Amino acid sequence: MKLEDAIVLVTGANRGIGRAFARAALARGARKVYAGVRDPSRVDIAGVQPLRLDVTSDADVAAAAAACGDVSIVVNNAGIATFGGVMVDGSLQSARAQMEVNYFGLLRMSQAFAPVLARNGGGALVNVLSVASWINRPTLGVYGSTKSAAWGLTNSLRHELRAHGTQVLGAHFGFVDTDLTRGIDAPKSTPDAIAGRVLDALEAGAEEVLADDITQQVKRGLSADPGVYMKA
Repeated sequence: MKLEDAIVLVTGANRGIGRAFARAALARGARKVYAGVRDPSRVDIAGVQPLRLDVTSDADVAAAAAACGDVSIVVNNAGIATFGGVMVDGSLQSARAQMEVNYFGLLRMSQAFAPVLARNGGGALVNVLSVASWINRPTLGVYGSTKSAAWGLTNSLRHELRAHGTQVLGAHFGFVDTDLTRGIDAPKSTPDAIAGRVLDALEAGAEEVLADDITQQVKRGLSADPGVYMKA
């Protein structure tokens, strides 16, 4: 899958990693980039086409699929994160809210756009996941659970959409320097670096990309005894 002359839709494109994906797609020669956001007035990226899109809304997603029938690449970037573990007050409500975006939003978008991609020759879905898909701590306990679910969904989509000729790329990475991580004292990648590595993997035909060092270390540790996810 090549970015040059592609038609790309990025969800959550008004800031952070989504904004970096939209800009990188344009820089690599995409013919059109739809910037899917809840509030199109907040899109300030020259050259993109703002699109009203709340991935938790059946109506918005259906309207986007109808309006963007030329799309060849969908970057499922929209997501939310709330700090806290699964045993704290309010965690059930937090889990429902985060699952609605991070899992059901991804599923809703994938179901709506898979037929569009198939009609256009297959194309690609890029699902933004996380190192928290595999390793979780109480700081982001609920969030990590939703990303684990999104990873499972991505693996299912990969197998089901092969017959469509659709490439499904799962993108895992750790902390990125965005508004969400502003108060976290830990090594962080830049949004531009992550977007670049993910799009490199997409163009190389990959089905999974570990876009930073910590994610590569964690992936290797999954088969350790005990697994890295078991350690405190």
